[in-house]
Order: sequence, then C-alpha cells, then structure tokens
Amino acid sequence: MKRLTVFLISICTILCFTVGCGVEKKTEGPKVLKVGTEVFFPPFAFRDPGTKEITGFDMDLIRAIGKKMNMQVVLLDMNFEALLPAVKRGNLNAAIAGITITPDRQKIVDMSDPYYESGLSIVVRKGEEAKCKTPEELKGKTVAVQSGTTGEEKAKQLAGENVLSFKTSEETFQALKDKKAEAIVIDKPVARYLIRKQFPDAAVAVDAFATESYGIVMRHHGDLTPKINKALAELKSSGEYDKIYEKWFGKDTK
Repeated sequence: MKRLTVFLISICTILCFTVGCGVEKKTEGPKVLKVGTEVFFPPFAFRDPGTKEITGFDMDLIRAIGKKMNMQVVLLDMNFEALLPAVKRGNLNAAIAGITITPDRQKIVDMSDPYYESGLSIVVRKGEEAKCKTPEELKGKTVAVQSGTTGEEKAKQLAGENVLSFKTSEETFQALKDKKAEAIVIDKPVARYLIRKQFPDAAVAVDAFATESYGIVMRHHGDLTPKINKALAELKSSGEYDKIYEKWFGKDTK
C-alpha cells in the first residue's frame, strides 16, 4: 500500500510539471511582429542602395513600436494592393506603407491613430507648371498614379478614364519623363523626395490639395490595435517620434 501511495504521488508530481496542475498558462502573445510594406515608397519605405536593407521613416517607426512592445519586427516586401488583404487573412500582423486612413479601409481592417499628416500633390515636367495650376485642370490630361492608392482614386475623379496605373511611384515618374503621362497625382512627401533624389526634371505644380493621415493597418477588432496605439503614443510623448521624423523630413517641415 505504501508503495502504491508513493507511486501515485510521483505520477501526480510529473503531471503537475507537464500540465501546470490545472493552472492556465498565460500567453505572452507573438514574439515576432510580421509587418508588410511596399519598398517603392521613399522616404517612407525603400531599399538602401548600398546595404539593400529596407529603410525609411515608416521602417524606423515600426521598429521603434516593436521595441516598445518587446517584439521583433520582421518586414515582408509586398505589392501595395496586397497589403490589406494579407492583414485581413491573418498572413500579416500589421502593414505600414504610407497607408491613408479612409472609411472604406476601416470597414475591413483596423487602422492605428494617425502617425503622419500628408496630402496629394500634382507633379508635371519642369517648365510646364502653368499648364496645371488647379486639380480641375487635370481633366483631359493623361495622369499617372500608383495602383491602389488614394491618389489613383482622386485622379479618376478629376481626369476620368485618362489614368495610367503603375505598381510603384518610380514608374509614375518614369512615365512622366517618357511623356507617356502629362501629370502625376501622388503623396506630397513622396513627390518631393523623388524629385530631389531621382527626377530633377519634374516639378510640383499643385501642392497638397487633399489632406490625408497615415495609419498602421491591423486585423479588424484585434487585440494588437490598442497595443500599437499605446506604443505610438509613448513614442510621441517621449520625443522619440520627433527624432525619427526629423531624421527623414527635417525640423521645419511639420
């Protein structure tokens, strides 16, 4: 009988270690934050010409958010149009790529509190600024846009069927350079960056004519949304957000 008692106690001890004696273990959540982006959107996301690493304002910001959440950020390069569906399906934890907060997008995914205030600009070839002084003057012109963006939506409203859609912002500028398009509708900071870095023969004809706010995309009604918003708020209150902003845009551009 004594041996049987000892045996039963031993079995109970083993079970306690393997299943936790019936006490529910608390899950810490994913250690890895899988984040989708589109790397042809400088200065928010692009590959460094030297290191080939994904860099940019959005990349620095999401890495800082991940650090606040004690999570390792893993970046996945995807087409812009594929980002929201991938988050919705659960293939990504989040997406960040200068994604404008809109009511239509908020119907299918969660979007964080705004992290960047932007606007749409109209770009033309240098010397042709007088041909397009207002957004309404896009009517009848061939307009290049990046597919899946709010710039594409706005261009179709203004120019009708004369809209050429491309996968990347660089391709829209190349179309303008090659005279396949007469204008581009694109986010203001991207326009200014690409003109300064790659396409000096282009010029902004109409500055930010439609204001927009960027947000981080997450799965609808998920528990990640309040965590990312909390981390973003902490970065702003600590001044770390300002340091990231100034690194990419300077002190006097807000």
